[in-house]
Amino acid sequence: MAEGLNRFLGDSPLRVLVKLIVVSVLVGFVMSFFGVYPLDVYDAVRDFLFDLWHTGFAALGRVGDYLLLGATIVVPAFILLRLFGTRRS
Repeated sequence: MAEGLNRFLGDSPLRVLVKLIVVSVLVGFVMSFFGVYPLDVYDAVRDFLFDLWHTGFAALGRVGDYLLLGATIVVPAFILLRLFGTRRS
């Protein structure tokens, strides 16, 4: 089982933990240097997802309008073609 865990992590768990700690400290230093804080990143991701959510529903509303507009022509044409079309048997 330890071999499977090592293969999944790419190294031993202790070495992976040390690597993650070192990289986290370096990334934290760079983020602090540029004035980016975890709460700012969280807020930006949250705002992005909310904007995407609202824009997505607006886009779906427009698609629904196009669907209804096209259906006013396509559905009656389909029914007429089915009623008066030749049957291939």
